[in-house]
Amino acid sequence: MIQFYFHHTPNPIKVALFLEESGLPYEVLPVDVFKGEQHTAEYRAINPNAKVPAIVDGSNVVFDSNAILLYLGEKTGQFMGNPNARAQLYSWLMFVATGVGPYSGQAVHFQHMAPEQLSYAINRYRREVERHYGILNDRLQNQQYIVSDEYTIVDIAAWGWIDRFPRVLGENALDEFPHLKAWYERVNARPAVAKARAIGKELNFKTNVDEETRRALFPQNYSKAGVHVS
Repeated sequence: MIQFYFHHTPNPIKVALFLEESGLPYEVLPVDVFKGEQHTAEYRAINPNAKVPAIVDGSNVVFDSNAILLYLGEKTGQFMGNPNARAQLYSWLMFVATGVGPYSGQAVHFQHMAPEQLSYAINRYRREVERHYGILNDRLQNQQYIVSDEYTIVDIAAWGWIDRFPRVLGENALDEFPHLKAWYERVNARPAVAKARAIGKELNFKTNVDEETRRALFPQNYSKAGVHVS
């Protein structure tokens, strides 16, 4: 059985969706990143980068959500699309991994987590998210899913972050991207999405952002002596 190190954040939820779509048996192991549990020696032995998600599948340890999706897709043969379109699948998966995900995360950070409202940073990351959404919107103009008309791990990867669009860009942000909005609604209608969202609902994760949380999420902002570096 796969051990799934989980928190209710966009990257783990991608993996949750794949697991529910595929029917693979798994065990949820919570990692409360707001409390700093990702920095324990035990967890860093699994993921040296001290991030979630990670999985342990027998002797195989995989971290980074997109690497996990590739690993599980290859393991099961599911959601990998037509082999003739594999180059496109890799390209669009990396587009999500290096663009949609990190820029969305930084947009959230500077709008909602940073101690100061820095207009340059907020504008920079919001505009990049909008640019990525526009590329996806154009891509989806004449097809059902991102790689082709077949649902793949790329859609699963993108959904994990685009599901947070209200926090990233605002409640009505997808109205400006009608093809992306239609895609989002199409993915949301899949039964596995509701199951993925229900994972860990019984877990009592910390939700308030205090000094402990800021140190846990952004340890690089603190010197070794524990003094905040602005």
